[in-house]
Amino acid sequence: MILRSARTARGEVGSAVTVSAARRQVPHGIAALIGGTPLLPLRFPGLPLGVEVLAKAEWLNPSGSVKDRAARAIVLDAERAGQLPEKRLLDASSGNTAIAYAMLGAARGFGVTVCLPANVSEERKALLCAYGAEVIETDPLEGSDGAIRGARRLAVEEPDRYFYADQYNNPANARAHYETTGPEIWSDTAHAVTHLVAGLGTTGTLMGTGRYLREQDPGIELIAVEPDDGFHGIEGLKHLPTSIVPGLYDARLADRTLRVRTEEAYDTTRRLARDFGMLVGLSSGAAAAAAQHVASELAAGCVVVIFPDGADRYLSLGLWRETA
Repeated sequence: MILRSARTARGEVGSAVTVSAARRQVPHGIAALIGGTPLLPLRFPGLPLGVEVLAKAEWLNPSGSVKDRAARAIVLDAERAGQLPEKRLLDASSGNTAIAYAMLGAARGFGVTVCLPANVSEERKALLCAYGAEVIETDPLEGSDGAIRGARRLAVEEPDRYFYADQYNNPANARAHYETTGPEIWSDTAHAVTHLVAGLGTTGTLMGTGRYLREQDPGIELIAVEPDDGFHGIEGLKHLPTSIVPGLYDARLADRTLRVRTEEAYDTTRRLARDFGMLVGLSSGAAAAAAQHVASELAAGCVVVIFPDGADRYLSLGLWRETA
């Protein structure tokens, strides 16, 4: 299929330069593999037979996280606007979006510079180096907000060098989930989904997916998940009351917000590996804890929970050694 697409583009445009431009307008190669992730059953103990919990396995995206979806949409928009590959893509990230940008930059021929907290896992830093991204570490005590401030400074200082992707405010982020994640869930549950549970980072996943599902069925309940405190250990999630609130976020969309303790997220992450064979990241553990709470209140329903990434980028934290 990829070869047929390439031949079609060559026949239509007739030159190497325009073929390259044409290829940048559509998801091809590695970008075409993003999305289409499965729903996996989570049978928590004690749930009524009429209650189903399904995990959206976003770690199966090519760079290993849900952020592939937003990164692809942002990159394609920037390519259409002529920003890439002429400039370097610049953004702030807690790690996953940075890795997705770096993968796409390597595949599609543009440079990537990312600001991220210095205390992110070593695996995340190694993946960024492997893809050839430039990494600028920011104050770990400032978390993702410090990375945002660092990226904003660079964007102002060198506007001719950088395309500032600004994932926290870029509408392509939420649009990616409106166009892909939401329709996948609606189709794969045969329109039976009753609840969506998703963590808050950039908030794009909940905003885009939630809007789509709400349009299909206004009765679907949307549950946001965040840490219970500003000083937490759940990488990828924001405690919005103490953080820079993303421009994408609309507090009116979520029906409620569940706050999860770091210890509960860690315990649930371990349990997902031990009891379900799902080796996932800490934000997935937090979302699973919230989903179990939601499901325990129901007599019947279909709860879909977003699992943003896998455990491969957290192994050095030693979390799973405590299960031995």
